[in-house]
Amino acid sequence: MRRTMQLSISSMLMLGFCILVGSLFGAGLSHAIAASPSDPKSDTAVSELTQNWDKKLPSASRFTILSAFGDAAVRDDETGLVWEKTLETTEVSWTVARAACADKDVGGRKGWRLPSISELASLVDPSIITGPTLPLGHPFTNVQDLYWSATVTDNTKNAWLVFFDTGKVLYAFKTITFRAWCVRGGMNADQY
Repeated sequence: MRRTMQLSISSMLMLGFCILVGSLFGAGLSHAIAASPSDPKSDTAVSELTQNWDKKLPSASRFTILSAFGDAAVRDDETGLVWEKTLETTEVSWTVARAACADKDVGGRKGWRLPSISELASLVDPSIITGPTLPLGHPFTNVQDLYWSATVTDNTKNAWLVFFDTGKVLYAFKTITFRAWCVRGGMNADQY
């Protein structure tokens, strides 16, 4: 009984410590991710944005270039995700693409990753017939035709990709080389 009581006291102390650290971290985090006030649209913290996956925003108001990232990143106000603005044109394998995003520094910020297939495909505008199949007036530069996603198929030797020249979603062997378009923001582990 004494051992059980010691364990429950230890558990309660650990829980209290976790809550204290979490609240301190959370308070600092909201200030750290707030965008620069020089752009009225970018003064909203990412955590305060409403993700509008159920709405289609007009092209002119969908994307915000983030001055807090030295104008090197773009927030998709429809999904809440932050994308690199100028894309690398080098083709790499899937494994190298994941590593390159994990090590990427855009606008002086780390924390980038390869997007899930649903995140990457969310950039496609199906009304655009020829590539890049992105919404008109998008702010991205160096957009090429094929990009890796982090999502693998049932056969783990393959991963999904988006063909931005046609808007199609297909898969390929992970050893073939394509490009990486890195993203920053919350992720859904079920999409990987």
